[in-house]
Amino acid sequence: MARREAPPRAWQRMLSGRRLDLLDPSPLDIEIEDIAHGLARVARWNGQTSGPHIFSVAQHSLLVDEIAAHLVGAKPPAFDQWRLGVFLHDAAEYVIGDMISPFKAVLGGTYREVEARLLGAIHLRFGLPAALPAAVVTLAKRADRQAAFLEATQLAGFGREEALKFFGRPVPLPRSVFSYLEPWSAETAETRFLARFEALVGSRVESEKPEVVTAPVHTSFESRKRSRHG
Repeated sequence: MARREAPPRAWQRMLSGRRLDLLDPSPLDIEIEDIAHGLARVARWNGQTSGPHIFSVAQHSLLVDEIAAHLVGAKPPAFDQWRLGVFLHDAAEYVIGDMISPFKAVLGGTYREVEARLLGAIHLRFGLPAALPAAVVTLAKRADRQAAFLEATQLAGFGREEALKFFGRPVPLPRSVFSYLEPWSAETAETRFLARFEALVGSRVESEKPEVVTAPVHTSFESRKRSRHG
C-alpha cells in the first residue's frame, strides 16, 4: 500500500515559540516582537537600495506613520484611534516578505487573499477591527505612495520623472520626515519599531476608543514578562 504523503507545511515557527498558520492565521499566534524582528530584516525594493544596510519594512512603517501624521495635519482625536492601523499597514510582510508590485500583479488574487487574512488577524490581535474603515485604508495608501516616491528617488535609483509616473506627485513634507531615509541596522529598526508601537498603543488607550474596536488592547512586552514571572 502506497504511503500517504503528509500535506505541505503551511505554518511558520516564530522566535517567540508561536506557530503561525499562514493560510488560517489566529490572532492568538501573533506577537509584536515577532513582527518587529521580521520586518526589520525584510528589505524594501528587493534590497536594491543604497547604503550599508537594507532599507527595511520596519523603517518604512515608521516613515509612513510620520507622513500620515503630516497629511492629517492637526491630528484630530479620531486619528489617534486609527494611527496604529496605518502603522501596521505592511505588518503581514513579517512572514510573507515584501514582494515588489510587478510580482504581486503576476501572482494575482491568491497573494492578496493570504495577505488580507494575515493582516486581519494582526488587526484583531492588537485591538483593531479585521477590516479597517475605508478612510483609514485610503490614508495608509496615500502615505505609502508618498513614502515610495521618497525611497525610490533617494535610495532606489529612480529619476524624478520616472518616480512621478509610478507613485504620483509628492506633497511638501517637513525636514524631519527625511531623517527616516537613512537606512538603519536591523537592530535599530527593530528597537524603534517596537518603541513606536508602544507609543501608538498608549495614545489609543488615552483617546476614546472607536465603537467597532472590541478586541483587548495589547499590553507591553515588559508588562507581560512581569506578569508571567510573578
